[in-house]
Amino acid sequence: MRTTGRFVLGDGAELALTRAGDPEAGVTVVLAHSFALDRRVWHRLVDALPEAAERPVSVLAYDHRGHGESSAATLTTALVERLADDLVELVDGLVPRGHVVLVGHGVGGQVLTSATARHRDLLADRLAGMAFLSTGVGWLAETSVAWPGSLGAVLRDLRAILGERIGSRLDKATTVGLRWVLLGENPDPDDVRLVADMVTAHWPDTAALFRPGLDRFGREAALEVAADVPVLAMVGDRDRLVPAAHAEALAGAARDGMAVVLPGVGHMLPLEAVAQLLPRLVGLAQAALRR
Repeated sequence: MRTTGRFVLGDGAELALTRAGDPEAGVTVVLAHSFALDRRVWHRLVDALPEAAERPVSVLAYDHRGHGESSAATLTTALVERLADDLVELVDGLVPRGHVVLVGHGVGGQVLTSATARHRDLLADRLAGMAFLSTGVGWLAETSVAWPGSLGAVLRDLRAILGERIGSRLDKATTVGLRWVLLGENPDPDDVRLVADMVTAHWPDTAALFRPGLDRFGREAALEVAADVPVLAMVGDRDRLVPAAHAEALAGAARDGMAVVLPGVGHMLPLEAVAQLLPRLVGLAQAALRR
């Protein structure tokens, strides 16, 4: 059963969320979306995960502050580190028992690395697995020929497509441009429309607000993962933002890490690669139940 709600953080900000599966399950899969998107990116997985699992699993997807239906961010809260604190507070408040598998897409994966670095004591006994989907690694970004160099380069591409201001209706050129930047071969037209809707809903205000903190995090972040839990790192070989070397680095930092490169897939793994992603996430959840 799917439900929606809101979680009130300690500073009064509210996070919009969607839950599915058994809330009393022994493992909860928490889904953290990327920059300038929202929890709709997980819509094909929220119900499918508990349905595909052999034993009860709970799924929790939410909007970061400043995104989707959550409270607005400010200059002092538009930081990866603050999003990481929000994630841990959300888990602590809504998942009082059982194991947790954290899944991050794009910048959502960097939120996970920050959360494990800043809150090791809180997560130590609960964290049972991590999945990084289309996530770049800050320190590797400067040395990878395929990497755009910084988040600023990505935003320049989007600015060229979207302009500083956009209307309520998307023209064909804008949609084609977003498809080229963010999706792989032969994307589902519904996915193209959803991605365009999410990105443009956060343009340009969210992009401008979060850019300084994201640029700084990308330059300064060390590779921080929980090395003693299973780690899955997946990337598409048509991802124009994150090259395969980044997935390999994330997986290589864990004793039980796996890097998977998917042919023909772009940056939007949660939409483009559900068939390949679902069994692997179910595997992480089932392994957590066996811990």
